[in-house]
Amino acid sequence: MNNMKTGLKRALTNKNTVTILGVILAVIVLYVGYNWRVKSATNPISVPYAVKTISAGTEITEDMVGVTDVPPAMLKGDVIRDKQAVVGKYAMADTVIPEGSLFYGRAVAEQEQLPASIILKYPKGYVLYYMSVNMETTYSNSIYPNNYIDVYLKASLRQNDGSTSKVTFGKLLENVKVLAVRDSNGKNVFANVDENSVPSQLIFAVPQEYYLLLKKAEYLGSFNTELLPVPTAESLKSNPGDLKLTSDSLKQFINDNTVYAQ
Repeated sequence: MNNMKTGLKRALTNKNTVTILGVILAVIVLYVGYNWRVKSATNPISVPYAVKTISAGTEITEDMVGVTDVPPAMLKGDVIRDKQAVVGKYAMADTVIPEGSLFYGRAVAEQEQLPASIILKYPKGYVLYYMSVNMETTYSNSIYPNNYIDVYLKASLRQNDGSTSKVTFGKLLENVKVLAVRDSNGKNVFANVDENSVPSQLIFAVPQEYYLLLKKAEYLGSFNTELLPVPTAESLKSNPGDLKLTSDSLKQFINDNTVYAQ
């Protein structure tokens, strides 16, 4: 036993033996590393793909997505590798995803990122209304999508000398849900927090009757009129109140001073 220990000790202290062992160890490391890299490059990876052509702006549902195995070498760019990261998203407004195609991050988006996403968010029978606003009337850009506002009407009769008479002022509608806030270029004001975007339009939807009332309020020819948004805490409630007309007298005032052609 002692002879074996002595022999092993001599072998390990021999420079030639150490060199040979080092070379063998290096070869083993290189072989294992190479084998691992080959397997990593050739072992298929499961990724989602489109089982049918998906048109621009279309919501991607479960039945539109399959899973296939592809070599890692094919996964270049921003290929999405998780099926759940695709389902529920939308094809970009300028993109058609062909049948059989993999999904790329640049080709899909959340609903809120679509340029025309607001058309998906309001009830049947409602009409989109664009209210002109500015930094002041939005309380220093403090009105956000999904907030609720009340709509007030301010009107004053124009005099021949350019002056105005007493002001008519009151709440016309309440519990109006804001769908989007756009700047003067039609872009989402809150899309990029690094940009100091100035609000130009609040977009919301109302029943056609109220839409006509709001449009007529804009064109009261003998009056200087202004529609003003007033934010409320309605969005904090578990069950926000219904949108409704709050002043029959203002409705009558608007109708008495306009003509609507059927």
